[in-house]
Amino acid sequence: MNGGPSGFNNAPVTRGIIVASALFTVFFGLQGRSNKLGFSYLDIFQKPLLWKIIVSTYAFTSTPEMMFGLYLLYYFRVFERQIGSNKYTVFILFSLMVSFFLGSGTLALFKDPSALITSGPYGLIFSSFVPFFFDIPVSTRFRVFGFHFSDKSFIYLAGLQLLLSSWKRSILPGICGIIAGSLYRLNICYIRRAKLPDFIASLFSRVSWPSTGSPPPATGIRSVPSTTSYAGRQVERNYPSPVVGSVGPSDESIATLVSMGFDQDSARQALVQARNDVNVATNILLEAQSH
Repeated sequence: MNGGPSGFNNAPVTRGIIVASALFTVFFGLQGRSNKLGFSYLDIFQKPLLWKIIVSTYAFTSTPEMMFGLYLLYYFRVFERQIGSNKYTVFILFSLMVSFFLGSGTLALFKDPSALITSGPYGLIFSSFVPFFFDIPVSTRFRVFGFHFSDKSFIYLAGLQLLLSSWKRSILPGICGIIAGSLYRLNICYIRRAKLPDFIASLFSRVSWPSTGSPPPATGIRSVPSTTSYAGRQVERNYPSPVVGSVGPSDESIATLVSMGFDQDSARQALVQARNDVNVATNILLEAQSH
């Protein structure tokens, strides 16, 4: 199972989060200060250290946690492609803030100076499991030694490994993240309609490095209006016009788009127009949703 086309095409915010998380983790790891990350009751309510709270939002405390965490963040870029970078930024801010306040409230409730919440974007990662559970369909099922698995099982296993990586220190932010994701899905205070100003939402796109998964420029492409409606909208862009008599979309390409949350009929039609290019078909569907 994958999160759609490889690389960070149409996922600049995810790329920024992953780069920041990796840099902070490596920087503090090389200095031997990873064990000082995370935050406790003292760090929040008695001797607040703003830099520590900010860094602890991104940096993992160990290499195994970073590997599993960045893998999950990379996979969950599919949600940025679904709802767009602007709303995905809102989702990130909401998840991190709600999970932080829930974790802080728990520390305040027990007032245990030794209690510590582990460092890393656990709130974002585990809030993403909520739409992953409800919105990403299973495309493959199989059995191993009599046990039933699906292509989604590997993502759940990676999440379980991360959740239990630091035991109580990681379980609490994981649970807070799941609660934050559930509140977002319930559309508390109409949060799913919220959008940031365009100049803020486009900030990641302007400062990030070029995408490694962007489709190469096609030759012989002319601007044609799309006569097919996707999700009830029409889109006009510089995409190749479908070739009469060409081979139909492959089941694998359709499954890739379906795994990103698009319905099967729209995915098939987009692939026909894109001449079976999954990257171009993804752009067609995303632009149809944004209009």
